[in-house]
Amino acid sequence: MTEQLDPADLAAEAAAAPGVPTRRPARGRVRKQVSGEAGPDGPELPGQASGVVGPDGPELREPDLPRTAKDRPKALRTGWTTGTCASAAAKAAMELLVGGVPPRWVEVALPSGRRVTFAVAESVLDGDEARAVVVKDAGDDPDVTHGARLTATVRWQDDVGVALRGGDGVGTVTRPGLGLDVGGPAINPVPRQMITQAVAEVAGGRGVEVVISVPDGERMARKTTNRRLGILGGISILGTTGIVRPFSTASWRASVMQAVQVAAAQGEPTIVLCTGGRTEAGAMALLPGLPEVCFVEVGDFTGAALRTAAERGMTQVVFVGMAGKLTKLAAGVLMTHYTRSAVDTVLLGQVTTAVGGSAELAAQVDGANTARHAYELWEAAGLLRAAGDVLCARVRDVLVRFGKGALRADVAMVDFTGKTVVAATRPEWVA
Repeated sequence: MTEQLDPADLAAEAAAAPGVPTRRPARGRVRKQVSGEAGPDGPELPGQASGVVGPDGPELREPDLPRTAKDRPKALRTGWTTGTCASAAAKAAMELLVGGVPPRWVEVALPSGRRVTFAVAESVLDGDEARAVVVKDAGDDPDVTHGARLTATVRWQDDVGVALRGGDGVGTVTRPGLGLDVGGPAINPVPRQMITQAVAEVAGGRGVEVVISVPDGERMARKTTNRRLGILGGISILGTTGIVRPFSTASWRASVMQAVQVAAAQGEPTIVLCTGGRTEAGAMALLPGLPEVCFVEVGDFTGAALRTAAERGMTQVVFVGMAGKLTKLAAGVLMTHYTRSAVDTVLLGQVTTAVGGSAELAAQVDGANTARHAYELWEAAGLLRAAGDVLCARVRDVLVRFGKGALRADVAMVDFTGKTVVAATRPEWVA
């Protein structure tokens, strides 16, 4: 997850995320848990004999987020958000403007109150204005803005206070729903506060204009979701804590929620949830009449997307996915990270029986290694469409239940290229 794909800040206070590599679920001992609790081995995984199925379908579960860094072979290095780096650049520029001496280091406060020190990569005094650069270090996070030169230009102004503007490479907000003024720079509330505080520590009560720019920011933004969110011309200046935590699943969840909020703010009643880039391309081909803002890559966070859609008054959800994610959803699991849910092949065996498959085939599907293996068994037996339709119907029921009846739902299952719909709750969608 990159910082620009990490608009947790905007979601918490009101930025195409790369897909998480598919991993085969680990098979191991599972302890039965009281609902809502997690024991030493984490929440109970679906597909086990202890799973609960009520009269209305499977128990709905949205397990806690995994501590992904905990599972990695070594500790990952944290980094600094664009907001923190921008505040450091602004303070360095102010120190140069006030004292006339280029600073080598500068200290700024994080929202927590902790103070951190940054090297100043460049600083220039040019008449009545000063400019300074701090280079962003994202730590071990695969952040598209890693190495970006966060640049602040400051000059005195007659008005009291700090006037913050966006320069080249900082995006402009063009749509509502982000918690920022339309037409203004994509600088989040917390970074705004950090920059204002950093400048005020040096300005001595005088009025200051601050312009934040990011050379090459427009190119960097092409690798983010900014354009779809209506942030044009550059990156966003982000950060709620000031710190980038590598591979943050919490950030991804927040970006999913934000994308739904943007669609709702534009009056769209329908949200189309896709599990990744391939399924999103297939969904767009399936529903060409919907604007791009309606399509959201949810990854593992279907529950968060549904909850946000219902809270924001949306009325229709379409889920487009492949067999693996659909199987997890059909089992009632709304947060489908591989560490928190296994593919329930027992459920797929039951689906096989429900559509007239032989006992032998049902046993093979029940014992399948993966959802893809089950898919291939259905396909070889000529039951892919029938079994897929039943699976989609079960997912639809789960989505409606999780949305507490506020959302109508339809579901489409695509093949493993993401291009062909092989089953759906709407027959006309099937190729």
